[in-house]
Amino acid sequence: MAGISYVASFFLLLTKLSIGQREVTVQKGPLFRAEGYPVSIGCNVTGHQGPSEQHFQWSVYLPTNPTQEVQIISTKDAAFSYAVYTQRVRSGDVYVERVQGNSVLLHISKLQMKDAGEYECHTPNTDEKYYGSYSAKTNLIERFAASDVQLNKLGPTTFRLSIERLQSSDQGQLFCEATEWIQDPDETWMFITKKQTDQTTLRIQPAVKDFQVNITADSLFAEGKPLELVCLVVSSGRDPQLQGIWFFNGTEIAHIDAGGVLGLKNDYKERASQGELQVSKLGPKAFSLKIFSLGPEDEGAYRCVVAEVMKTRTGSWQVLQRKQSPDSHVHLRKPAARSVVMSTKNKQQVVWEGETLAFLCKAGGAESPLSVSWWHIPRDQTQPEFVAGMGQDGIVQLGASYGVPSYHGNTRLEKMDWATFQLEITFTAITDSGTYECRVSEKSRNQARDLSWTQKISVTVKSLESSLQVSLMSRQPQVMLTNTFDLSCVVRAGYSDLKVPLTVTWQFQPASSHIFHQLIRITHNGTIEWGNFLSRFQKKTKVSQSLFRSQLLVHDATEEETGVYQCEVEVYDRNSLYNNRPPRASAISHPLRIAVTLPESKLKVNSRSQVQELSINSNTDIECSILSRSNGNLQLAIIWYFSPVSTNASWLKILEMDQTNVIKTGDEFHTPQRKQKFHTEKVSQDLFQLHILNVEDSDRGKYHCAVEEWLLSTNGTWHKLGEKKSGLTELKLKPTGSKVRVSKVYWTENVTEHREVAIRCSLESVGSSATLYSVMWYWNRENSGSKLLVHLQHDGLLEYGEEGLRRHLHCYRSSSTDFVLKLHQVEMEDAGMYWCRVAEWQLHGHPSKWINQASDESQRMVLTVLPSEPTLPSRICSSAPLLYFLFICPFVLLLLLLISLLCLYWKARKLSTLRSNTRKEKALWVDLKEAGGVTTNRREDEEEDEGN
Repeated sequence: MAGISYVASFFLLLTKLSIGQREVTVQKGPLFRAEGYPVSIGCNVTGHQGPSEQHFQWSVYLPTNPTQEVQIISTKDAAFSYAVYTQRVRSGDVYVERVQGNSVLLHISKLQMKDAGEYECHTPNTDEKYYGSYSAKTNLIERFAASDVQLNKLGPTTFRLSIERLQSSDQGQLFCEATEWIQDPDETWMFITKKQTDQTTLRIQPAVKDFQVNITADSLFAEGKPLELVCLVVSSGRDPQLQGIWFFNGTEIAHIDAGGVLGLKNDYKERASQGELQVSKLGPKAFSLKIFSLGPEDEGAYRCVVAEVMKTRTGSWQVLQRKQSPDSHVHLRKPAARSVVMSTKNKQQVVWEGETLAFLCKAGGAESPLSVSWWHIPRDQTQPEFVAGMGQDGIVQLGASYGVPSYHGNTRLEKMDWATFQLEITFTAITDSGTYECRVSEKSRNQARDLSWTQKISVTVKSLESSLQVSLMSRQPQVMLTNTFDLSCVVRAGYSDLKVPLTVTWQFQPASSHIFHQLIRITHNGTIEWGNFLSRFQKKTKVSQSLFRSQLLVHDATEEETGVYQCEVEVYDRNSLYNNRPPRASAISHPLRIAVTLPESKLKVNSRSQVQELSINSNTDIECSILSRSNGNLQLAIIWYFSPVSTNASWLKILEMDQTNVIKTGDEFHTPQRKQKFHTEKVSQDLFQLHILNVEDSDRGKYHCAVEEWLLSTNGTWHKLGEKKSGLTELKLKPTGSKVRVSKVYWTENVTEHREVAIRCSLESVGSSATLYSVMWYWNRENSGSKLLVHLQHDGLLEYGEEGLRRHLHCYRSSSTDFVLKLHQVEMEDAGMYWCRVAEWQLHGHPSKWINQASDESQRMVLTVLPSEPTLPSRICSSAPLLYFLFICPFVLLLLLLISLLCLYWKARKLSTLRSNTRKEKALWVDLKEAGGVTTNRREDEEEDEGN
């Protein structure tokens, strides 16, 4: 009751705080409790906005890991608890009691030793902005159950409080409270009175443990070099409060108190402000004094004094003990004699042409201004050539051969630090081989000439063109269809130190061509260029490239990838990534032929034969079992065949389920009746069945399946890998008493072309009046298979094997025992063997159904077709030369007639022209005679002309 009243008064006090700034308060500690007893810790929030009822979250920080928050319980989130507290929260051992909307109590019903720690109460924000405090902490104390705190009764009225292993938190005001009780007659104890003693103040002095102080130095003790002295405290105590004081030659120069406050003497304060000195505390037990550039004034003895202190109630530091380190003497070393070390960058004295050649020249000794010059002695020469130089002022000069425009920028000289110089020659050539010399110079005050030091080194620039070799390799030059094959284009092992960019071009020559085509080109700067030949390569090809190898990986190989492959390698210099320089060298590998073949078929089908004897009109299944098959993504085609009970009967295709699962019906089984009777089923991955419904006499015979294994390539082409046939299944019917006998009389007939012929099929006897018959006519010619011509069904319906036969032939039943096949307009192609198959049909079953109970075939009947006597028109039409003659002759005659007419017309015109000319000549002659005095008889002339 006393504990609850204390908590209530605690909350009453907290409610008096002003509203406006959020403040979380928790019961002040430390709280001392005993293991196995309950504890209640109060938490209150004031000055908050939002709802009057606030949420609270309790966490604990255990001594084993003081920075790790362990969540206990929340009024907002049921899943807030960590696993270590989940079961205790569910069982009610740990719970939160809400006293008011802004006040709660955390109850732990039964304390455990592991519950000791720092408890935190947190309230989630409901304000418009963060303002104030949102959590508070209190300590719950390892200690009555651990016997650190004991209360002993020494007598009736004397008690003693004992505290072992005192801690700093134990100090404070102690008092004793005595309570008097009386026992009533009913044996109950009643409270009478209580009193307290005066308070006693308990102060805890920290334990003083001995420690030692040492100084470590990190420096070469050379002028201008840095110096760092570290003062280390060696003790067994945990985090003592220490202050450090530095002395130089017995005089204090700096001190750092336990709070980290730094104090420096006047001259050292000025050096620290200029960045020449630094005094700091590196850790709880380490102090540092650092001088960045040693000078003669820093030579002497350094000492470190460390004092362990504690803070008094007045805030001052009380010294518990002091220790000082031994003296650390600092003496500056004298500068060593100058030396020069020359080397190539990356320790490479052999490089490939086009690579960068870099030299380092490092001088030793004390720091001072230096100048450098570089010289080159080519192979087979003795006279050195000036390459480049740098004076003390940093000005760079290039030699005549290295500074001309064609070489400008090819040579670079840099100063890395005061003593290190770097010469870099990019885009090296073979002529850059030889000996290089570095000369370092220093001005001397006491001598007229400068001091100089030299160092030489020989390098070799190797030729790429003369030694570049490329080979093409493949692990499987013969690859199976749809598999993957890879090709490796490898630069020879002699180029293990060749680390320059490479361009690799893969080329392909198909089996049907003599020209190489580009497949892919991987340039030295990482660009990939695909050729436009066989564009599908881009979808199924993977290229990986390393320093000395390019690998071409082709997936899903097809026949189109069969051919010859080769690769071309071009070598560039390293700087080609940033310019357009041509390749330094190139080489082509030997051609390599890759053949893509079909995989070997591993198909096996059950070849065991069997016999099935069935009752008529029953159903049956014929199995096709696959014993083994090839690996991979392969498809199967299943074809069912049937051979009827007949002499020399051929195999007929019933059904086919191809590799794409499309079902096709055989030519002899495409009728509706037979489509309903037969169908195939894929029972499992390796088992197929042919279902036969309503077995009848025409179904007797032998059955088997043919299994084909097919592979689909990526270009959509199907490839047949293999074919296997199953064993035979013979289907027999149990005897029914019915039997059909067809006349076996041998028949042959010659018929003239274009005539009509009738072929007969006769029964030796006829069954009961309830029996019906059907007949099927077949035709066979030499070097060709059997062909169904026509089917006269038992119900009189005619069904033709081909629709085109309807006009050419006719089938009918001429009497109870005779069936006739009539051929109209016989052609030469109709010659061959004909036979019939007669089947008996009777009603069977409930409900009744017409069933084929028995059948029989006739002998083969031979029909010979003779050519008819030719008529004149037919002879003419049958003779191509005569036909051509009769067609062309009229045109030839007409042409000749036209030519004759043209000739006559031309001759008539010519004769008329001659007569006209003759008349003109005679008239001229008469005129001449008259002019000469000769008399002419005109009339005689006219008569003569008329006579002519």
